[in-house]
Amino acid sequence: MNKYCHILLLCLSLATTGCVTAPFDYPRESSTAISQEQDTSLRTTVSAWTAENPGPSGFYALVRGTEGLGARLRLIERAEKTIDAQYFLMKGDTAGKVFAGSLLAAADRGVRVRFLLDDVFTTVRDRELELIDAHPNIEVRLYNPVSRFGIKSLNFLFDFRRANRRMHNKSFIADNQVSIVGGRNIADEYFELKPEGEFMDFDVIALGPVAADVSEQFDSFWNHERSLPIKAFRSRFDEEDLQQAREEIDKEMWDLGASVYRDAIETELIVDLVSGKRNLFSAPAEVITDDPEKLVSKKGMEQMILVQELAKAIQEAKEEVIVVTPYFVPGKAGVEFWRSITDKGVRVLLLTNSLASNNHTAVHSGYAGYRKRVLDVGVELYEARANAVDVASAGNSDAEALTLHTKAMLIDRKRLFVGSLNLDPRSREINSEMGLLVDSAEMGEQLANRLLVALPELAYRVERDERGRLQWRGQIDGVEVIETSEPLASRWLRFKAFLLKIVPNSQL
Repeated sequence: MNKYCHILLLCLSLATTGCVTAPFDYPRESSTAISQEQDTSLRTTVSAWTAENPGPSGFYALVRGTEGLGARLRLIERAEKTIDAQYFLMKGDTAGKVFAGSLLAAADRGVRVRFLLDDVFTTVRDRELELIDAHPNIEVRLYNPVSRFGIKSLNFLFDFRRANRRMHNKSFIADNQVSIVGGRNIADEYFELKPEGEFMDFDVIALGPVAADVSEQFDSFWNHERSLPIKAFRSRFDEEDLQQAREEIDKEMWDLGASVYRDAIETELIVDLVSGKRNLFSAPAEVITDDPEKLVSKKGMEQMILVQELAKAIQEAKEEVIVVTPYFVPGKAGVEFWRSITDKGVRVLLLTNSLASNNHTAVHSGYAGYRKRVLDVGVELYEARANAVDVASAGNSDAEALTLHTKAMLIDRKRLFVGSLNLDPRSREINSEMGLLVDSAEMGEQLANRLLVALPELAYRVERDERGRLQWRGQIDGVEVIETSEPLASRWLRFKAFLLKIVPNSQL
């Protein structure tokens, strides 16, 4: 039997040898964002706003998923020159089809579209991306892609050291005037369109000079050697194929997306923003991003630009740090970092996923072993309640379960960080990440109050009882509940988490 296994492995090795690397020598042209001085209607709108407000840039939080989708679709409608979109993943579901159909409509108007996707977790088929790319005004690139020759999953494994390094950045920019930065990818669960489960996520609209800084980081990834045009993998299409495919996309957009599109752009917040009824927060801000070289260099502190800059900002806190992160695996160094903050008398409140709400059980297993240590250094620890969908969406969602996906921090309620960064080893060491650090006491106070009001019903507070054991305290319909084991998690889920917890993992 062993002989046959060796033969099989040898065959698999031979089948993939020499074809596991993507064709990074494929020719491509560099391009950059347009000047912010180009004459567009968005520039007119932004210039009028900046002339009337003291801060250099304007911001507004997109808390609900429908608001996040509506803002993107509205900006696609308004764009006249360029659209740049950069995401970790995209799915071929309703949100994906509406987004793709909207980009095609913009390209039909003459808008240049640059669409950069990380490769590994994007589930849209290459053929569909290639058909979008076939539009003369659209170019699709995949970041650090796996070879399509042979079996893709095997190519990933055989080229694991390279392929495991992923672009986790998320940004959207229209006419280099208005951008959206945050944690959402392009899929139903991020936009309140998936009945089985909803991601509680967070984006910020950012307009003005800060949009140019978001564009600059986009350009650095778009023009990097690991950013490969989808054309490098293209099948041979004739004009009839392309016409038929476009008709199918248009039909799906109409059949599946018309009501979704309408509901998104008619969300109360989007209507108010367009009409000027909502005031943007005026503030200075900084775009902080890892360099794309992080994904090709050896792991080291010099590559962890975002983490180090954010640590400096946290160390300047005088009173309070509120952290919201879906995945929290601090490691020994992270525990000591948070000890250094609480030792100064700074309150640290941290909200993350519970086992039942976490969509990555292995990450929860890595986190669970640090809970007591985090509590012992004085961190107030909360875990999202999987059945708190109504609290998170103000009763406007039909989803059955909640997963926290927000990545944000509030420092002294004066500085807001929002972006793609999770507080786990993968985000710190392996992925590239980006985000905004916004200096706005008014915005910070509003967001902090909103979270703290919802927190008792949204999450369990994790504490130690009189014997030092963990317990979970929560409010459900106004009634206090106390749990003594992972709340709302099935026995099978708890068992799986236990098994994963005892598997050695040097990164955790």
